[in-house]
Amino acid sequence: MKYSMQMDPKISAKAYGRALRISTRHSIEICRAIRGKNLQKAKSMLQRISTRQESLDGKFYTNAVAEMLSLLESAESNAKAKGLDVNKLIVLASATKGFTFTRPRSRRKLSGQTGRMTNVQIMLRAA
Repeated sequence: MKYSMQMDPKISAKAYGRALRISTRHSIEICRAIRGKNLQKAKSMLQRISTRQESLDGKFYTNAVAEMLSLLESAESNAKAKGLDVNKLIVLASATKGFTFTRPRSRRKLSGQTGRMTNVQIMLRAA
């Protein structure tokens, strides 16, 4: 695993979601929405989207929001373990295309189904 940014480990915490079964395009939209926000604001926004109280560009992105929320909570617990102040953390998030695989074909089809994976990096930096 290689992160897109290198930060000082004393003032940052990170979480990496590899090979997630979510849409890459939806993940990129969510990362754009939470990038640069305070951790608490980003978490509350994702929770409101998951309960359908708020939408992001008119859509709810149910699966991708659930995965992003679990990654944010993981990064937050990593920050707590390092002794960082959780109220002063800024979210940096990025999503990239993962690997592609082909499921075996069935008896009636000539080619199999293609599955796509997404890699998501969430980094928390002290303000």
